[in-house]
Amino acid sequence: VQLQASGGGLVQAGGSLRLSCAASGRTFSNYHMGWFRQAPGKEREIVALISASAVNTYIIDSVKGRFTISRDNAKNTVYLQMNSLKPEDTAVYYCSARVRANIYWGQGTQVTVSS
Repeated sequence: VQLQASGGGLVQAGGSLRLSCAASGRTFSNYHMGWFRQAPGKEREIVALISASAVNTYIIDSVKGRFTISRDNAKNTVYLQMNSLKPEDTAVYYCSARVRANIYWGQGTQVTVSS
């Protein structure tokens, strides 16, 4: 499984970005997907998860109400809509796929929020 994340950039506080992650493979609808982030000097943390069927989602408290995870199985793509961005959201954002017992990672996309 190969994952290609895109959509990061520099944005002012209060702004929005939408991250996309395109996945390879013919069985994307069987992948559980997630977004993680890692800020400088900090450990990687979960941001949002979405089940293969999109029925179940999980968002960490610090971004709840501002970020939304979604997926389009016809396009093999998962999204992270980020609104009302804050400087503390600055990090490299990674998408991941869980396929049975295996975890796959994308290359990361930088999100920088200026105050």
